[in-house]
Amino acid sequence: MAIIPQLPLFAWDQGEALGDLDRLRLALEYLPDGPLVERLEVLRGHGRDDYPVRAIWNSVLAGIVFQHASIESLRRELGRNGQLRYLCGLSGVPSAAAYTRFLHGVVRHGEEIDAMFERMVAELATLLPGFGQRGALDGKALPSFAKHKASSDVPDGRRDTDGDYGKKSYKGKHKDSTAWEKVVRWFGYRLHLVVDTVYDLSLAFAVTKASTVDLPGGKALLQQMDERQALAA
Repeated sequence: MAIIPQLPLFAWDQGEALGDLDRLRLALEYLPDGPLVERLEVLRGHGRDDYPVRAIWNSVLAGIVFQHASIESLRRELGRNGQLRYLCGLSGVPSAAAYTRFLHGVVRHGEEIDAMFERMVAELATLLPGFGQRGALDGKALPSFAKHKASSDVPDGRRDTDGDYGKKSYKGKHKDSTAWEKVVRWFGYRLHLVVDTVYDLSLAFAVTKASTVDLPGGKALLQQMDERQALAA
C-alpha cells in the first residue's frame, strides 16, 4: 500500500485540506484494527475468499470516511472509482449479500471494536498534554432505516427489533423575544458521548435505544471512564 508523507501530529488544518483518498490512507494506516481483522478471518475459515476480509473491511472504513449513508451508496462509489478499489485492495465490487454477511460478523466482535477505541484513547493520552481532563457530555439521535418498531421482537434480518422511539426538544427565543420550541422525534437509537473540550476528541461513547435520555446515559459513561482509569492505575 502506498503511504503518504507523515503530517505533523494533529495538524487539523492540513488534514482538512487532504483529498478523500489521502484521508482514507491515514485511517487505514493508523487504525489499530489488526486483532479484529484476524478474528474475522478466523470466522470466515476456509470458505470462499473472492474478496479478502482485509479488503472488505477497508472498504467499510472508506464508507465511513466518505460518509456514505448506505452500503448501496458505497458500492456505487466503488463501481465508479477504480482508485478507491485499488486502495482498499479490491479487484471488483462485493455484492450486497457479501457485505451483509461481513457486517453480521463484525457485529459479533463488539469487544474488539471497543478495544480499538480504548487503545486510541490511551495513545492520545500519552501524546496530548491534558487530554481527558476537561470533558463534556453530548448526545445525538441515530435514526434507524426502519420507520417504526417491528410487530415482533424475533430478529429475522429484515426489520429493526432493537430500536425504539425517542424525542429531543430545542428551546430558544426569536429576535422579538417570543419563545420557540422545536421537538424532534425519531425511531432508532441515541449516541452518548464524552468529548474532550480542548481537543474536540471523543473520550467514551455508547449507543442505546432512542428512549434513553442524555443525562443518565452520560452518567453511565462517566462511571465506565472511572472504572477504566482505576484498572489502568
